[in-house]
Amino acid sequence: QVQLVESGGGSVQAGGSLRLSCVASGRGFSRYFMGWFRQAPGKEREFVAAITYSDDMTYYGDSVQGRATISRDNAENTVYLQMNSLKPEDTAVYSCARYKTGTVYNEGSYDYWGQGTQVTVSS
Repeated sequence: QVQLVESGGGSVQAGGSLRLSCVASGRGFSRYFMGWFRQAPGKEREFVAAITYSDDMTYYGDSVQGRATISRDNAENTVYLQMNSLKPEDTAVYSCARYKTGTVYNEGSYDYWGQGTQVTVSS
């Protein structure tokens, strides 16, 4: 059984930064790509970032490109999302997910999800 638990969300002013963490339980963390998605009220879930097994490749959504950095620590079973220059439109629940198959940009390609952590950016 895999559990993903996010933390690090909060309320910040525009221009600020947050570092989100996602700790995975279960075995084999280092064998999976991991991703971050977000969902704002009334909107569809949106791809934010993904990372390969060993941190050698990363992928970003257009809306966060240049402001987000995804990384992982396989020894700690943790994936991180550093968000800088935050904007009010970044306000959403951010969830991490374990990739299974398909394109990393599609939420349907992920099989396990965390409950999410709220990020609120005020202007």
